[in-house]
Amino acid sequence: MESCALRLLLASALLGAASLGDGQTDGGWHTDHSMQMVGNGSCNVEVRDSLTYSEFVHRYAYSKPVIFRGLTQNEQFRALCSKQRLLQEFGNRLVRLSTANTYSYQKVDVPFKEYVEHIMKPQSLDSLGSDTLYFFGDNNFTEWDSLFRTYIQPPYQLPGTKGAYSFGIAGAGTGVPFHWHGAGYSEVIYGQKTKHQSFIQTGPHYHGCLTYIHI
Repeated sequence: MESCALRLLLASALLGAASLGDGQTDGGWHTDHSMQMVGNGSCNVEVRDSLTYSEFVHRYAYSKPVIFRGLTQNEQFRALCSKQRLLQEFGNRLVRLSTANTYSYQKVDVPFKEYVEHIMKPQSLDSLGSDTLYFFGDNNFTEWDSLFRTYIQPPYQLPGTKGAYSFGIAGAGTGVPFHWHGAGYSEVIYGQKTKHQSFIQTGPHYHGCLTYIHI
């Protein structure tokens, strides 16, 4: 979507899959709590189970964030995103990895299976974002069409805009430091994602090569 009137400054991190390791509720993306550098924090964003399009546009779209709950049913997409299913279907496909710093300067192409089994891991305090590769965006929508076509997007968008998708999988605690965002949705299929956000015109001082957990 196009940028909204106010720019949104974000610092984000992927926290990893749920604590249950039975391969059912976490889709096989289990991360042991002892390896997670980021814990659960408080959330002060309003949660809505339903709202009209008029409410969305006038109350949230241009002014403040909101969490939607239960507005779409993505059970099929979620099932197809299990670790086993993705490796089976796309393991030999090349994916483009990016460095986890503010501007993601470096790009590396590797087989998806190699990324999942050898590169993707929880973020360490010893590694900078500029040294961390993760799979987020730069998607091949032709090769991954069988997955992406099953996704049901939220029913609201800004007037006069079109949606654009970005799909990713990353280790616990990975994520870029503060960066600017326009309007958009972020849906977590497995695991958790945390964001620190602020509606401001000038951001805080930060090092663009540090990861979220260094801030």
